[in-house]
Amino acid sequence: MKLELKDNKVFFENKGHKKEIHPFWLRERVNGENFVDKSTQQRLFDPTQLPENIQIKDLSLNSNFLEIKFNDGASTKIAIVDIFKEFSNINDVKQIEKIKWDSSFKDQNTFKFKENLFETDEMYKALINFYQYGFVIFKNVPTKNNFIINFANSIGSVRRTNFGEFFNVKSKPNPNDLAYTSLPLAPHTDNPYRNPVPCIQMLHCIENEVTGGLSTLVDGYTVSEKLKKDFPEYYKILTEVKIRFQFIDESVILEDWAEMIQLDENSNFKQVRFSPRLDFVPLIDKEKLDLFYSARKKISELYNSENYRIEFKLLPGDLLMMDNYRLLHGRTTYDANEGNRFLQGCYIDYDSTEGRLKHLKRKFNY
Repeated sequence: MKLELKDNKVFFENKGHKKEIHPFWLRERVNGENFVDKSTQQRLFDPTQLPENIQIKDLSLNSNFLEIKFNDGASTKIAIVDIFKEFSNINDVKQIEKIKWDSSFKDQNTFKFKENLFETDEMYKALINFYQYGFVIFKNVPTKNNFIINFANSIGSVRRTNFGEFFNVKSKPNPNDLAYTSLPLAPHTDNPYRNPVPCIQMLHCIENEVTGGLSTLVDGYTVSEKLKKDFPEYYKILTEVKIRFQFIDESVILEDWAEMIQLDENSNFKQVRFSPRLDFVPLIDKEKLDLFYSARKKISELYNSENYRIEFKLLPGDLLMMDNYRLLHGRTTYDANEGNRFLQGCYIDYDSTEGRLKHLKRKFNY
């Protein structure tokens, strides 16, 4: 990428393609204390009130900056790297490459909690790991006074659901979800019936006195890519057919329609939804349903295969933060008579972790 100046015009060239940068686009990016508030980085002017005939009166370019004077009297110096960043549509988080993993994965991505963790280089590294692998475990997190809320709000903002600002995961009478029993939980994603689905789940171990009750994780990204490679017809139909996910209790009915494997605008992996207890397949052509049911059975076999599952015991003070768009989680059975198994959970969304990551990247000049 490079910039070129000619006849008071700015041209952007990339991979042999050259186009003029609109002078109004550059005028909108005028900086300096008269145009941008230093603390908020918000404009001090309304670009919709500028004259439409904005033109460039004078230009100069060096290795780092583009200096411009406009016909309305404004002038500015714009960092070339900032212009390149906008033209390449770089998203700091999307540049982090997902790393596929299966049952052979041994590193649990653990980081020790400490005072002021959320403003440290260690937190930056933890968030990078989170986006690479889909989860991270923080050790020695305080277990008193519902500390999970303090933890989550120190990254961003808690996403409240019908389960509350946070929820307690332990056996209880008359549960409205199998999570509140001692029964095993097969791999699943949380809240597939919501629009939008909560992006990130946190589970904080308060007590764990039982021998069973192991936490399980499966990388939905790895499984989806496996399905795409070995069973392309199954992959295709699971990315096309929207099914209904539903949750019902005494006070609410929640529903949403979505594909089991969702792709982004570039047909790349975006999200999986999987919770067979909560899905309802639409009435479509029999031939198409035959293929869909076979595909759903196959991906379920992969999700439940020992080849893709990791298991570990959460200890008191462990806080698991996992990507609910990417990972499936579950639990092995346990005997509630052995003692207490008590976890607390909550949700946050991607804007929380993305915002924190970008802040720390700026702070430590990465």
